[in-house]
Amino acid sequence: MTKFLSRKKYRPGVGIILLNQKKQVFIGQRADSVVETWQMPQGGIDGEEAPLEAALRELAEEVGTNNVELIQASARWYYYGLPMELQPILWDNQYVGQKQKWFLFKYLGADAEINIKTEQPEFIAWKWTEFAGLPDIVVYFKKQLYLDLVEEFESTIKNLA
Repeated sequence: MTKFLSRKKYRPGVGIILLNQKKQVFIGQRADSVVETWQMPQGGIDGEEAPLEAALRELAEEVGTNNVELIQASARWYYYGLPMELQPILWDNQYVGQKQKWFLFKYLGADAEINIKTEQPEFIAWKWTEFAGLPDIVVYFKKQLYLDLVEEFESTIKNLA
């Protein structure tokens, strides 16, 4: 019997829930989108990099800071698929989406320390917003992911001192 390899491959990555002192979440407006698209920082895992190591690297690359305290890692990996029309454009058509480990961090710095004008900017603007409202403002193919993140992390965020 001939076996076929599935093309259903997910790019390993991380996501960052970055909270300020008011328990608001950092979101950035994507630089590579023709429509206004907001999201939390995220990115790929390089080689043998550990997920937490990747999250700290992505924070530095996208937000310009590592002035954070780890609160919680997600209990599981989260998956989201890319629309068919984006698959040939992103990641050389190797992946149908991403699988991500998410990390909740408390931001210890001041807003003035945040610098999205990094070497390879991912965002053109940023703001703090309410965590529970994120699923309503993200791109449609990440909505379920953000609903799942709110379900896992919302009580932890509410119970933070």
